[in-house]
Amino acid sequence: MLEVAGLSKAFGGLKAVDEASLTVDAGEIVGLIGPNGAGKTTLFAAIAGFHRPDAGRIAFGGHDITGLPPHKICAAGMVRTFQITQPFAKITVRENIMVGAYLATADRRAAAAKAEAVAAQVGMADQLDQNGADLTVAGRKRLELARALATGPRLLLLDEVMAGLNPTEISEIVAIIKAIRQSGVTILLIEHVMQAVTSLAERVYVLNQGRMIAEGTPAEIAENPQVVEAYLGHGAAKVLRA
Repeated sequence: MLEVAGLSKAFGGLKAVDEASLTVDAGEIVGLIGPNGAGKTTLFAAIAGFHRPDAGRIAFGGHDITGLPPHKICAAGMVRTFQITQPFAKITVRENIMVGAYLATADRRAAAAKAEAVAAQVGMADQLDQNGADLTVAGRKRLELARALATGPRLLLLDEVMAGLNPTEISEIVAIIKAIRQSGVTILLIEHVMQAVTSLAERVYVLNQGRMIAEGTPAEIAENPQVVEAYLGHGAAKVLRA
């Protein structure tokens, strides 16, 4: 479904992503991990059209989308969430989600119905009339996910959707992501919560200093000495092996 080949992106003298390649097949959940500053979010931004790559190719569904703007990539069926959530503060959860739904319809009633269905999917059915400004961190994370889902994606890119959540909230989000995959949406996720990566991802890529240094199952990644040294440490590696 997604093929990224030799992608590079520099900002001045800093090469944030250096010839990175990855693939995601339809129906998979694939993880992307690595230390802070490794280039993960820059890679996501380039895949989703927010940065134009300096080199490399991005194909989605067999079509070259390299350099296309975000709205065209979203219309093709790939959408990303953002690590720093920014809901529209002065409108309701329902109206926030409707913003995503309007990609597929101009009808207000249809957009509202889609928003209500998506809110139920992410556990926000009882918060539809709350303003965005009144949500907790966990609520904002769910709303970010809901707005993306409302666009009707085939591939969802999740950027640290569990950051800042407590263990109970993480467990709830893991269950929601599994259900989203069961509904037919393929998922590529950046995540630092190793227990979540183990629970969700069939395959994991590891990015360090802009370069892909490993790819494999969570258990294989945990046994890779280069990954343990660069990022995991022995404690997180033990979690991935569990």
